[in-house]
Amino acid sequence: MKASELKTGNAVDIDGQVWIVTNIEQVKPGKGPAYSQIKMKNAMTGANIDKRFRSTEDVEGVNLDKREMEYLYSDGSGAVFMDTETYEQSTIPSDILGDALNYLKPNTALVGLVYDGKVISIELPASVELEVTDTPPGIKGATATNQLKEAVCETGLKTRVPPFIANGEVVRVSTDTGEYLGRVGS
Repeated sequence: MKASELKTGNAVDIDGQVWIVTNIEQVKPGKGPAYSQIKMKNAMTGANIDKRFRSTEDVEGVNLDKREMEYLYSDGSGAVFMDTETYEQSTIPSDILGDALNYLKPNTALVGLVYDGKVISIELPASVELEVTDTPPGIKGATATNQLKEAVCETGLKTRVPPFIANGEVVRVSTDTGEYLGRVGS
C-alpha cells in the first residue's frame, strides 16, 4: 500500500518488525514533494519512532485479526483482556498500551488486534463514559461557556470540563484527544 493510504491503527512491517501507526500527518510543503510524517509504536517492545515516507512510497502492510475482547483488570505485568468467543485471557504490557488504560474500566468491550496468534494491541472506541471523581465546585453565576475546570475521572484520566459538572456525574470523553464531549444522562 502507498504511504498516503495509511490510517491510524494500521500495522506495517518495517525491517521485519510489526509497527502500529499511532499518528499521521500529511505534509505538502511549498517546495518539494508531499510526504507523510508517521508516528509508530513497536507492537512487541512498545518503542516509538517517527518516520517520514514519500506519499508515493510503498509500505508493507500487516494483516491483523480483529477480535472482540473485554478488558478485565490491570496488574504489575500489564492489562488483562479476555477473548469473548474463546474466553482465553491475554496480557498486554502497560508500556505498549500507553495512555489507553486511562480510558478503560473493567468489563469494557473493545477490539483486540491479533498478530501471529498473540494479542498485540487494542482499538479503543471513539469515546468512553467515565465518572468524575474529583473536580472543584462550580462558581455560581459563571455563565461563560468557554471556561473549563480540571477534573479527574474514575480511571485517573485528567480532563477539562465545564463549570456545571460536579463529582459523581458521568461524562463522555474522546479517546483520541482526551477532551470532554458531553454529559451523559441528566
